[in-house]
Amino acid sequence: MNRRSTAAIIASLGFTVAVALAGFATSVTAGSLPDPAVDIPLAKTAGVQTAVLAGGCFWGTEGVFEHVKGVTRVVPGYAGGTADTASYNQVSSGRTGHAESVRISYDPARISYGQLLKVFFSVAHDPTELNRQGPDTGTQYRSAIFFANDDQKRVADAYIAQLQAAHAFPRPIATRVTPLEDFFDAEAYHQDYLVRHPTQPYIVVNDLPKIANLQRQFPALYTGK
Repeated sequence: MNRRSTAAIIASLGFTVAVALAGFATSVTAGSLPDPAVDIPLAKTAGVQTAVLAGGCFWGTEGVFEHVKGVTRVVPGYAGGTADTASYNQVSSGRTGHAESVRISYDPARISYGQLLKVFFSVAHDPTELNRQGPDTGTQYRSAIFFANDDQKRVADAYIAQLQAAHAFPRPIATRVTPLEDFFDAEAYHQDYLVRHPTQPYIVVNDLPKIANLQRQFPALYTGK
């Protein structure tokens, strides 16, 4: 199974995904979010840039951003803790300080950091849930933006404030904006998990609807790769 088959899988599971999609949409927000009023200009940066985001189980977050134009690579892993406990078995305890995260490599000439955050808040997860996402609970499933520099922090803080002021969500945003100290790749069996297991019930119910929402809400950014 390769990335090009994901759209076909969603289509073939149409009714099941549609039911899950309806539940996900009502739990997050109705309608599209505004563009970030503060962003990093495309012309300001050159070469591949990275963003580290945490939004629940990294299988679905990876799956979403692998379908965003301008994104060149997505790696699931652990941020917010130290190297000695950066393993799935330890992180799953919720006591290591890590969050399941993704490191997104992207071309800043094709997509901005602010646009990535708009996708993150719109379809990748529910930013109003505290220390959980859907069926997954614990601090390892928290919503977080791990900023690598002052520009990323400025955009993240401003966008959260913008969304709060616009009452974009029915509940307050729980997303933390935290300095990125390190990122540890997840184990090999977590890499491309959605691509390799697209019909697994957890993926069908929790993650494929996010990709379907991406295609519906962001047709100009969506790629079926």
